[in-house]
Amino acid sequence: MQLAVLGGFVLAAFAPLLHRWFGERAGLVMALLPASLSLWLFFQLPAVTAGEVLVFEYPWVPGLDISLTFLLDGLSLLFALMISVIGVFVLIYTRGYLKGHPDLARFHVVLVAFMMSMLGLVLADNVVTLFVFWELTSITSYLLIGFNHTDPEARKSALQSLLITAGGGLSLLAGLIMMALIGDSWSLQGLTSQGDVIREHGFYLPILLCVLGGAFTKSAQFPFHFWLPNAMAAPTPVSAYLHSATMVKAGIYLLARLQPGLGGTEAWMTLLSLFGAVTMVTGAFLALRHTSIKSLLAYSTVMALGTLTMLLGIGTKEAMVAFATFLLAHSLYKGALFLVAGILDHETGTKDIAAMGGLRRAMPVTATCAGIAALSLGGVIPLFGFIGKESMLEAVLHAERFSPFLSALSLSAAIMTLAAAAIVALRPFFGTRRETPRAPHEGPPEMLVGPILLAGLSLLLGVAPELASGLIAAAASSVNGEPLHASLSLWHGINPALMLSLVSLVLGLLIFRYWGHWRAWLRPLEPLFARGPEAGYFKFMDLIVTVSIWQTRMLQNGYIRNYLVMTLLVLVGLTGYTLLARQGLTFDFALDVHIHEVLVVGLMVSGAITACIMRLRLAAVAAVGTMGFCIALIFVTFSAPDLGITQLLVETLTVILLVLVLFRLPRFASLSTSLERVRDLVVAGSTGLLVTLLILTVLDGRLFPSISDYMIANSQPEGHGHNIVNVILVDIRALDTLGEVFVLALAAIGVYAMLRFHSSEHDDRHPPSRKESRNG
Repeated sequence: MQLAVLGGFVLAAFAPLLHRWFGERAGLVMALLPASLSLWLFFQLPAVTAGEVLVFEYPWVPGLDISLTFLLDGLSLLFALMISVIGVFVLIYTRGYLKGHPDLARFHVVLVAFMMSMLGLVLADNVVTLFVFWELTSITSYLLIGFNHTDPEARKSALQSLLITAGGGLSLLAGLIMMALIGDSWSLQGLTSQGDVIREHGFYLPILLCVLGGAFTKSAQFPFHFWLPNAMAAPTPVSAYLHSATMVKAGIYLLARLQPGLGGTEAWMTLLSLFGAVTMVTGAFLALRHTSIKSLLAYSTVMALGTLTMLLGIGTKEAMVAFATFLLAHSLYKGALFLVAGILDHETGTKDIAAMGGLRRAMPVTATCAGIAALSLGGVIPLFGFIGKESMLEAVLHAERFSPFLSALSLSAAIMTLAAAAIVALRPFFGTRRETPRAPHEGPPEMLVGPILLAGLSLLLGVAPELASGLIAAAASSVNGEPLHASLSLWHGINPALMLSLVSLVLGLLIFRYWGHWRAWLRPLEPLFARGPEAGYFKFMDLIVTVSIWQTRMLQNGYIRNYLVMTLLVLVGLTGYTLLARQGLTFDFALDVHIHEVLVVGLMVSGAITACIMRLRLAAVAAVGTMGFCIALIFVTFSAPDLGITQLLVETLTVILLVLVLFRLPRFASLSTSLERVRDLVVAGSTGLLVTLLILTVLDGRLFPSISDYMIANSQPEGHGHNIVNVILVDIRALDTLGEVFVLALAAIGVYAMLRFHSSEHDDRHPPSRKESRNG
């Protein structure tokens, strides 16, 4: 399993080479990897449906307890099969859809990397590994959505999806870390088994909100739903893959995986049920506003994602079975419908359903696939989507909380979804033949194989649902945390769920009949739609730009004095607060000061004050030099003659350099106001006081014994030197000394360069005479 996933990234890296070898057939060659992985996963079905959990572990960073652990149970197997199988069809489909595209190799690089990132995400058991793959899906989806990088809309949509999902990823990271620390495990299996500990902890609510922040942004839950339809700027193979099996299902997978550990509480059930239901109705309602087939399908995906979230919030055994059933049904029909949308766009030259009509004779296979998949989307018998919708309605009717409210919203969503399905199935292929930008004809075989097989599976599993019962039961058991039995059937007798299905069928067809009037009725609400969550996103982005401009103007204005003042204020504020809050101002030390030390310090203070108040540069330089020489005296006083000599040499060189450049400086001028000078005095005084208090604190609070004894004892035997300071500098702190030598060498090179620059500048200003030139 690890070799398959990691090998997929290697395959992605070699995609350009494969294109050089195989040309346009490179996509078919790369499809062999997900095809073989799908075959291997099918062979694991008997073991997984029997309740076995397969674990593949490889130590990644053992010191940090991070392992590349892959877990294969019912839930991860269901997702892995969807990703692998639909990935095969998408790679095959791409050959026909992007035939002749100059950047096809780049597309395959990112698509395969995206596929492996999603596989790694749903198979990962280690928290850190899961988060790494989580962020990889955000990055690779950003590259896929913005594939047509010359299109400003594609770039804007890609950036929007990245900012929203990556922001949610940061929230998720915080939640996962808190979970791992509280549950004392970095394994998802370990964390879900510690559900009682996590739910009873005081940080449960912050953990839940952080995890939901990551899952809701990734899976386009309200109010973050708007980025998903905008992602339709991606090529159709990307849209089909994103909506059916990957990316947007990542948040749903995470919620399902963490259900045993975080679920079952009032907060979990309330938040997921309500947000899921609102997202479900919002997606179904907004789908009917659009005539673009990709936008209509995208909003129906938002509806499905909301439904899945709502079922996880309901949390009953019926809801878990309905969740797994609806998830599989949605992947099959949505993958087929998006591939059909690509065929219509590719062969007719338009995505507008209103501009299509009467295409069934020119595109009979496409029309059949669209009809079957759309019937499954609408939940019409005998398609597998009908079983999924029946299971969902049954779970909602028996919900322990908010059952009437959720039932009403579910019925409304089912009505509008069926209308959308009828639009997709009937409007392009029936009715009056309309002229399209291109003469319509059937798509090539590589573009038809995916819709045919996915639509055929929707029909097959609808007629024979027992074929999927084992996988559905295994997935539902993983979500529930306990073994469940799934009894899937087309007919459960006449019951309330069936009645609601019939009502949705009748009213959905009625909306389809008057779809044009429906859109006209909604037109007065356009100003309200324009002020929705997406408008808030753009205002937030504008606010970031405004704050950035203000911050640059205030904090990064090019004045070194302001930089220094802000840095010192932050240092004094944070360090000073920590010092006062944790240490206080109580010191216990003996003050043993001699008169000559007081005189040296007093002379140093006088030099500092003189340097600040003098208006003559030469006098200021002399005062600064006095401070430096006093520091050298302090070193000598405390028996460090080598440091004193070093300080003396450095200070002498500094004074000489200052004197050399003194006459190159402009005339003295007051560049600050009196108030600014008072501010600088306060900041400087506060910094000096803070440093003094820190030194006193260090002297008073020695936490470890002094290392002086070790240095004295080991200087001669280990370093072969009687001068302890030299041994420290040359042997014990050799790299530090080497760094100081580099600094001095760079300073010397800089001084030399400045002198040479001055000489050349002088020569340019005073060119030689003709006589000097001739002699030269």
